[in-house]
Amino acid sequence: MSPLAREVRPAPLPRHVLNERGALERVPDDWDLLPPGDAALSRRIKADGPTLTMIELKGRKRFSRGIWAPAARIEALRAARDLEQQDPAYQQRLDASRHRRAVAEDVYAGDFEAAVIAFLNFHPEHAHLARTLAGLITAHATPVGSGTVARTRRIPLEERARAAVIAWLRHQTTGYDQMNIPREKGRRREVRRMLAQRSSQLLGKYRTGGPIDRRACPLQAALATWLPTRTIG
Repeated sequence: MSPLAREVRPAPLPRHVLNERGALERVPDDWDLLPPGDAALSRRIKADGPTLTMIELKGRKRFSRGIWAPAARIEALRAARDLEQQDPAYQQRLDASRHRRAVAEDVYAGDFEAAVIAFLNFHPEHAHLARTLAGLITAHATPVGSGTVARTRRIPLEERARAAVIAWLRHQTTGYDQMNIPREKGRRREVRRMLAQRSSQLLGKYRTGGPIDRRACPLQAALATWLPTRTIG
């Protein structure tokens, strides 16, 4: 990335941004906004010269709102990219790259599902349920762009699997999504910790192989919602 590539925030005025100091800054008249969505062109624009990348912050999440750059440079790089894409060799490389990514994603999904099953560690009597639950959690958590903990590489796979299970149970077997949690520092974390303990207790029943009251079990109710036509073991 060019050292002149700067990150700014959107501003309420047209053709203005909030710079690194939070001050209002006007975008040069000969610049245009490259909308988000074209990752390849965005990388080239940032590497080729001065840019202003608009990032909107919402909590811990970052959303790109486009890149300001000289209009002539955007058009030149877009034309060069379009010409390159007309080359048959480009499509071959693109297809090969997509295939490699798809294979890698399939492998990762398989590894993640196995890690979820290992974390669940259900009694053999509930092995079918463990596989069913692991499949649902994997399908939810592993797709690219899902934004879940399963997509981070900062923690070990086993920890990702544990966190994904607890998150799924929090949303599917508790009233977390309908809770009115006060906006007090640490309160949401406290509620999540309490619900995680409840989820761990629920999982413990399936790990011991003891009797389960299926009609009163929140996990059975959640699975019945997701898989209404299947028998849940």
